[in-house]
Amino acid sequence: MDVLDLSRWQFGITTVYHFIFVPLTIGLAPLVAIMQTMWVATGKDHWYRLTKFFGKMFLINFALGVATGIVQEFQFGMNWSEYSRFVGDVFGAPLALEGLVAFFLESTFLGLWIFGWTRLPKLLHLATIWLVAIGVNASAFFIIAANSFMQHPVGAVYNPETGRAELSSIWELLTNSTALAAFPHAVTGGFLTAGTFVAGIAGWWMVRNMRRSAALRASEPEEAQQLENDARGLFRPAARLGLLVMIISGIGLFVTGDIQAKLMFEQQPMKMASAESLCHTETDPDFSILTIGTHNDCDGVTHVIELPYVLPYLAEGRLDGVTLQGVEDLQAQYEQQFGPGNYKPNLFVTYWSFRAMIGLAVGSAALAVAGLWVTRGGRVPDQNWFKWLSLLAIPTPFLANSAGWIFTEMGRQPWVVHPNPTGVDMVRLTVDQGVSDHAPLTVLASLIAFTVVYAALGLVWFWLIRKYAMEGPQPHDAQPPGSDDDTDDTQPKQLSFAY
Repeated sequence: MDVLDLSRWQFGITTVYHFIFVPLTIGLAPLVAIMQTMWVATGKDHWYRLTKFFGKMFLINFALGVATGIVQEFQFGMNWSEYSRFVGDVFGAPLALEGLVAFFLESTFLGLWIFGWTRLPKLLHLATIWLVAIGVNASAFFIIAANSFMQHPVGAVYNPETGRAELSSIWELLTNSTALAAFPHAVTGGFLTAGTFVAGIAGWWMVRNMRRSAALRASEPEEAQQLENDARGLFRPAARLGLLVMIISGIGLFVTGDIQAKLMFEQQPMKMASAESLCHTETDPDFSILTIGTHNDCDGVTHVIELPYVLPYLAEGRLDGVTLQGVEDLQAQYEQQFGPGNYKPNLFVTYWSFRAMIGLAVGSAALAVAGLWVTRGGRVPDQNWFKWLSLLAIPTPFLANSAGWIFTEMGRQPWVVHPNPTGVDMVRLTVDQGVSDHAPLTVLASLIAFTVVYAALGLVWFWLIRKYAMEGPQPHDAQPPGSDDDTDDTQPKQLSFAY
């Protein structure tokens, strides 16, 4: 492989590794804040225990996300120096805002939240976790604004004397239609991930406690009763919260995804065509669920299962009368417009990543439907199948988010800055034009090093999350700071500004 392929592999691998942690951080920070708010508002100790339990896993995820995310920005200067030279004035602005505003906000108040349990007034301490949640999502917005410039460049002009793009309006950059559509889609994806994470762990614990309680009821009735109390009074509220978030975020994903699809049809018709491996222009083509073939030879694909009306609706919100341009026709158009070259993305990757993004969300949907059913009317499930469904559903939104990110980035290839159909001419750049002029061996060495280190970090993350999830809420988290052992946690307490 040459330096271009190696650099693309390195950036792709480090990005996918980093993106494992991002959706959970985006969604879990507000959920932990909600749990702590419930404790402050009601005084019920189970919300305090849940805050500490899921807060611990949020901290693990946040730390690994920061460690893997720092490398991303360094790669722009190291592996993609020509890209940085061309759009540094524009691309650097939202990244600077992310660092100066969002990252400092979330990291500062996260420290106050960690160490302020017994040092800050109760409401002030609650405010710190909400500011962390705001900072996390603000960070996501600035990153998405930067990425959206690569998808749909606005707020910039081309300087022919320097051969560079220059920022003309930070407001246009931050209000890019692509960013305004992508941000809520990413946030709802994060909430789906966090909701599934919380509901999956809580669902596993509910069934585990109920089954152990049944087994111990004759020999150790007190322990059996405590297990059932935890299942009913601790894990069921957490599961119901996670399930509610899953339902709301699932609806949000559908709405925001539909908006993004219509923007994609308008701004990046090649990506729209590659999502279906549509080789030739057609009117009202069917949406294929299953195909056989390599896709990259375009015509060598057999559609096995198809659905009508889906693609026209995704493109223009109509059920018929919509013409979608094909990959081959767009290739000929782009050669005439931009010169000779291959303007087709990898159709196999774009086709299947698009379907993986949608299909893997079924795991969360199955858990949401089953969970709402088995916990209806105050019920606490003890069915073994629900325990395994809870576990199996947890990774599905992680994988769906990664598949969506892969589709978004691979679908705009070979562009690293995709041309804006109505934008300023020359604010565009292909991937091969943006790569640094390094020796392939240098990039190969860093590729291997990063892959090994990130794999080790991924294993550490999984081990820590599994360890603390399996341990459950600890005894020292049973009573909040300043509370008495004989407190009746079933009765609301008066709000207090100090512990």
